This record gives sequence, C-alpha cells and structure tokens, in this order.
Amino acid sequence: MAFKTDIEIAREAKKKPIMEIGAKLGIPSEHLLPYGHDKAKVSQEFIKSLAGRPDGKLVLVTAINPTPAGEGKTTTTVGLGDGLNRIGKKAVVCIREASLGPNFGMKGGAAGGGMAQVVPMEEMNLHFTGDFHAITSAHNLLSAMIDNHIYWGNELQIDERRIVWRRVMDMNDRALRDIVVNLGGVANGFPRQTGFDITVASEVMAILCLSNDLDDLQKRLGDIVVAYTREKKAIYARDIKADGAMTVLLKDAMQPNIVQTLENNPAFVHGGPFANIAHGCNSVIATKTALKLGEYVVTEAGFGADLGAEKFFDIKCRKAGLKPSAAVIVATVRAMKMNGGVAKADLGAENVEAVQKGCPNLGRHIGNVKSFGVPVVVAINHFYSDTDAEIAAVKAYVAEQGAEAILCKHWALGSEGIEELAHKVVQMAESGAANFAPLYPDAMPLFQKLETIAKRIYHADEVIADKSIRDQLKTWEAAGYGHLPICVAKTQYSFTTDPTVRGAPTGHTVPVREVRLSAGAGFIVAICGEIMTMPGLPKVPSAEVIRLNDEGNVEGLF
Repeated sequence: MAFKTDIEIAREAKKKPIMEIGAKLGIPSEHLLPYGHDKAKVSQEFIKSLAGRPDGKLVLVTAINPTPAGEGKTTTTVGLGDGLNRIGKKAVVCIREASLGPNFGMKGGAAGGGMAQVVPMEEMNLHFTGDFHAITSAHNLLSAMIDNHIYWGNELQIDERRIVWRRVMDMNDRALRDIVVNLGGVANGFPRQTGFDITVASEVMAILCLSNDLDDLQKRLGDIVVAYTREKKAIYARDIKADGAMTVLLKDAMQPNIVQTLENNPAFVHGGPFANIAHGCNSVIATKTALKLGEYVVTEAGFGADLGAEKFFDIKCRKAGLKPSAAVIVATVRAMKMNGGVAKADLGAENVEAVQKGCPNLGRHIGNVKSFGVPVVVAINHFYSDTDAEIAAVKAYVAEQGAEAILCKHWALGSEGIEELAHKVVQMAESGAANFAPLYPDAMPLFQKLETIAKRIYHADEVIADKSIRDQLKTWEAAGYGHLPICVAKTQYSFTTDPTVRGAPTGHTVPVREVRLSAGAGFIVAICGEIMTMPGLPKVPSAEVIRLNDEGNVEGLF
C-alpha cells in the first residue's frame, strides 16, 4: 500500500494567511508579527491585555515509553486539537519547536504526521523563526563574558576550576562533550576544561519556557549560577552583568509563535526542551496565552509519561500554577508488541499474545498519570497493520486498569478519525473529576524528592548516589534551593536507566552520575545512568540523505 509522506502531505496543505488564523482567536492583525504569510509571533502587548480573562481547560497528551515502532504523540496532539474544533469546541494546540539535532540525527521532526500536522512543516523543522538560534546566542554570550571577565583581571575572584556554565549548540556533536578552551598562549586566556551541551538542554531554554514575561525572563537569567569562588561563593550571571544583553537577544524569541494545522486551526509552537535531558514542555507563556484564547488547550510533554508527564506536572504546572483537566496517553499496537518481545521486522504479523505481554508498560503509565489526580484516557494511534483482535486486546487491558482505550485514525483521516476521543476528553474535562496535585511538596528534602520520583514513577527500589552528590544537594538546601523540584535526565526508552529494558520492570536501581543547579530555571537536574546532555549522531545520520532536489524542495527530512 502506497502512502504519501508527511512532507508531501504538508506541501499540498491549503494554508490560510496567518492573519486569518489569528483572527479565529481574536488576535488583531497589528499584534501579529508575521514571518512570511504562514507564521507569526504574538506581541507581548496583546498577551498582557489578556490578564483577567477566564482560562480554558488544559489537556495533556503523553505516551508510553518510545519504541522504534513509533507512537505518534505529536500527531495525536495535533489530531485531538482538530478533533475538538470539529465537534464545536474552540481548541488551540500547544507544542514545542523542533531541534536540528534529531532532525539531522535519527528522530526526525516534530510537526506531527499524516493528516494531523502543523504547517509550514519544513520551516518548523529547520530554522523556523530563529528562537533556537537566539537561545544559543544568549547562552554563549554568557559563556564568552565569563572567560572575558577572567581574562581582564577576574575581579569577582572566580575559581576557574569551579566554572559550571558550559557552551551549547543546536546540533548533535559528541566531539564537543568535553573540550579544552583558551589554548594558544597568553592572548587567548587561561586554559581550562569545559564542554558543550545541545541547545535544548540549556538552562536558557528552560528559563525562556518557564518565564511569564520579559521582566521575569531577565530576573531568571540574572539568577543563573555560572561559577564559584575558591571560598565556594556562588557567582551569578548578573554579577557578570550579562543578564541585560541576554534579555535583548531573547526579546523576540520570548514571543510565542502561531501557525496552523492542516485543517487551519491555530497552533502555538514555542520552546523546545527535550524531556530526557530537560523538562520537556512548551513555553508557559504560550500555554497561558492559549488558555485565555481557547476553550480547550491541547499540549504535549516529551517522551513517555515517566519523563514528560512527570515533569509537566511537577515542574511546569507547579511553577506556572496550571491545573490540567484531563490527560491522554498515546499507545500503538505495534509498540505493545515490541514491549512484548517482537522484533521490529516482525511487527506486521498478528500477535495478540505479544500485545498482551507488552501492555503492562501502558498500564504503568496509566497508573502514574492517575497518581497526579488527573483523569486519563488511552488513544490507540491506528496503524493499517493492526488487527481487530490486537486492538481488542489493548482495549480489554486498559479497561482492567479502570480506564478506556479509544481507537484513533487521525493520521489517515484527520479530525474525522479522532472524534470519539475528542468527545471523551470533553466528558472527562467537564466532569470536574480532576483533582491535580504534584507528586511531592516543595518542602521535601532534595534527595527525598529524587527518591520519590524513582520509587513512585519508575518503580525502582533505590537511588544510588555518591556521598559527594548527597553533600552537594545538602549544600544547595542550605543555600536556599531546597524548595526546587527535581528534573531527572534519564533514558526515555525504559523506566530504568538501561535503554534496553522494556515493559514494566520493578526492583531496579537508579544511579545518579551528576547533579546540576538550574537556579534561574528553578529546578535541580539529576543526570542518571549513561544519558548525555550532548547527543551524538548515529552511524547513518539523517543528514546523509537530506538535500535539495531539482525543484528546490527539501528531500530526506523525513
């Protein structure tokens, strides 16, 4: 069976001028700053004018642990937004921007798929409106100003061994994980060891995504801890006098981007932290703006519910005062079979037993989301190879977990194929059943917060951390950071820190390799297992086949 590719479908989209999309939400044209005809930024002035309006209902789309079989979380997020509009609800989609790293590596883009996409797809998956470049520049300006301060006399008495601010770039490059800078003699400064992270792991990215406005943005940027003195006194970005210039670089990037779905419904696409190494949610300012403009806001959190949903609830919702009304967990029959031990090459053959064997991974995510007091429904993202018996097996298992699974065909049919899920989401959201609460209180000690996540969400037995890490957490508590939530950096492929362990394992341990203070963003990063904050390219990266064809169109992006 021949299918059109996502990029072919996107190119055939009948897009409307972005001013018309903004008008659907009541955004006057003078408050849309256009980037071409099909994308724009929403002015800060307009956003401020929305204060006092009631909020719509917030719906989270999350998923099982990702597998090579594919789950389709963004596709379902976009499809559900279209589906809600189809049944008469004023709905807005809120998703993250795409990073060049996975686009040229192996994951691909982040605009949805099939008939449930956000367009313009090519621009969204490449440079878009330049937000990531602005974040990269602001981050590296701070890096340059730290080294420059030391070069010109080091008035702040920074201990060069205790500089904790690395550099970033929006590309996978393992060669830059650990480097030495300032080589070449006296004119180039004092040599020291440092490294690069990918831009999506930057604290500046997290700050932009968690800030309410430009004033909040500058305060948070100033709060970044960049280094320590020999006496272990913290040095902040404001001490380097970098916060003002960084804010200037981020002024336009702070404004949410508005685009449209294939069905011409509005979508905010803003911010892009990964959930395996950062907090994995689109920006607070985009979500809050959408809630003032729509009856329903459909947003996603990266990867599985063990990472994305947990961080959405415990970091984003906690910090922004958001109260989600319902959650959708995306699963596929194919992924259940992979969790049940079937190889990717054999997924086309019916195997009900493997589906049943793989379902506990889904069950774990259902229980985790419910533990936050949010009602949940499962969306079975349909593939043409799924059989009736396999679908029935997933539905039966989910029913045993006290939830409902609904077959969704939005990839092939758009909003028509997801109407049933849209009605179910409305029913849950309007029932008032949600009683959201984070997993742990602010006052809980930092290491205990980490243990709570590991035991209640990952179902681990214990967290293993060296005394130096435990002491570091206690030091941060003494410095006034004990109220911060924990952001776990961990493989997305498993509840454990071993990416090869599928299903719903128990009795494992979570080893913590490093902890980082993100004082401006407002969380503590715990790096667990072998996860890297600067990914590498695979043996055969997507970049090898991406090119322009004779018509000047991009090929190989998907």
